[in-house]
Formats: sequence, C-alpha cells, structure tokens
Amino acid sequence: MTQTTGKYTDFEGLRERAVALRREGLSRRQIRDRLFIDNNDILNRLLDGEPAPEWTKRPNAKDDLRDRARELRLQGWTYDQIQVELGCSKSSISLWVRDLPKPERKRTREEASAIARRGWEATLQHREEGRRKTRQAATEEIGALSGRELFLVGVGLYWSEGSKAKAHRRQERVDFVNSDPDMIQVYLEWLRLLGVTPERLRFHVQIHETADIAAAEKFWATLVGADPSQFGKTSLKKHNPKTNRKGVGADYHGCLLVRVPQGADLYRRIEGWWYGIVLSARGTDRQIRT
Repeated sequence: MTQTTGKYTDFEGLRERAVALRREGLSRRQIRDRLFIDNNDILNRLLDGEPAPEWTKRPNAKDDLRDRARELRLQGWTYDQIQVELGCSKSSISLWVRDLPKPERKRTREEASAIARRGWEATLQHREEGRRKTRQAATEEIGALSGRELFLVGVGLYWSEGSKAKAHRRQERVDFVNSDPDMIQVYLEWLRLLGVTPERLRFHVQIHETADIAAAEKFWATLVGADPSQFGKTSLKKHNPKTNRKGVGADYHGCLLVRVPQGADLYRRIEGWWYGIVLSARGTDRQIRT
C-alpha cells in the first residue's frame, strides 16, 4: 500500500475535501488539479466508494440502434436492409444480431448488390454528418478572440509558416507564405493588430505554371483587397511530368506570399515573442483538462 507521507499526511482531511468535490460533480482530473494530487494511487484511495458524476460517464449512443437492428433482424431483414434503414456499418450490425437466426435469401445477387451500395452510401452520409457535427461543436467552443489571444495565435502562426533567419544567413524578413485563404486572412488580421497598415504590405502569387494563373491572381487580389500596385511578379513553378500532382482543379490558387517591407525590427520582436511563449510553456503545466 502506498504510504501517505509528505503533503498527503492529513489523508482523512484530504479525503473529506476530495469526496465533497466529487459530490459537487467534479471529474477525477478536476479534483486532482484542485487538490494538487500527482499520485493516481492516492487519488483512487481518496475517492474509493464514491461514484462518478453522470456527466463524466460516456453514454452508449448505439443502444437504441442495436435494439432496432435486432428487431428488424427478427422480422427477417438482411444486413444490407438494416444498414440502409439505420445508417450504421455492417460490422456493427453483425455484432448486434449474430445470435439471431439468418433470414432466407429472397432476392437475386444483383438486387442484393444494389441494396449493399445504397447501404454504403447511407453509411458514408451518416459518417459525414458525424464529422460535420463535431466540427460545428468545436467551432462554437472558440467564440470571440480577445486581442491577446489573436496576438498569441499570430505569433505561433508566423513561427510555423513564416520565414526565419538562419545562423548561416541572418536575413531578418517578415515573409509569410501559405495556400490556405483562411490562414492568410487570420495572418492579415494579426498584422493589423500589430499596427502594420494594409497599404504597407506587398504580395506575390506563387503557382504551378500549368494552372490558371490569371484566375489565381484575381482570387488573391480579391481576398486581400489590395491595390494591384502592391502585387509583384507572379512566381511560376516548373512542371515536372514525373510528379503525380493532385488538387489542381478550380479550387487550386497556388500560394500567396505576404511581405512586410523593412520589417527587420518587427522580425526581431516576433522572434522574441516566440521564445517568450516557449519559456512560458516549459515552466507551466499545459496538460489538457477534462
């Protein structure tokens, strides 16, 4: 048994506080962080006999589907029919109904194949709906950004995608290149936050020579709302016939380079901000709380 030494000497007092927090509805992780407990064995002993709050229990969202699948199977439905009806995978259906009698085959192979295709389409639609709901819920978690939050996001964004000085080439430029229009827009908002006026910026389109260059130039100019004089000569990437390139359809616009001229001082500040974030992160517990 683990000895209750050091900061855990007053075990009964600590247990009383832990149980009270548990009954208030806190999760194990929340209790651990609130009471500064870094020993899972101690935490287990503190909460021994205390049931978890309902909100921490993972519901089985498939219970209703399983019951319905068994009901349909008993009516003589095939896996394909059940899949079309419920939009779940055949593997799940198989697990749910494998102890039930197999219905007699009442259709040709062609008919069965057509049903199977419809079932797969239903499964794909069901999965995509799940993805959409997850993305939507995550989007709503962000809410409005404060100025400081945008500032920190921008520093990390630049240090990931922006140009950086090298020991062998101390070139302190503020150049940012990306193909994602949303990322470009967030970066431009960050520059505005720093006081970099839009008219100060310069832009260069970088694109594959076989793409629709004029359309790409128009796309980026519209996106950033800059004067044509702020755009330099477009850089073309040579075509390599050995490369199996994908994603070059109507949605392909190449990359946009955003440059802040005479940005050496700004670059040094960005570099300092980034290392400030690094030092802060190293000295703080950044574990995700649930």
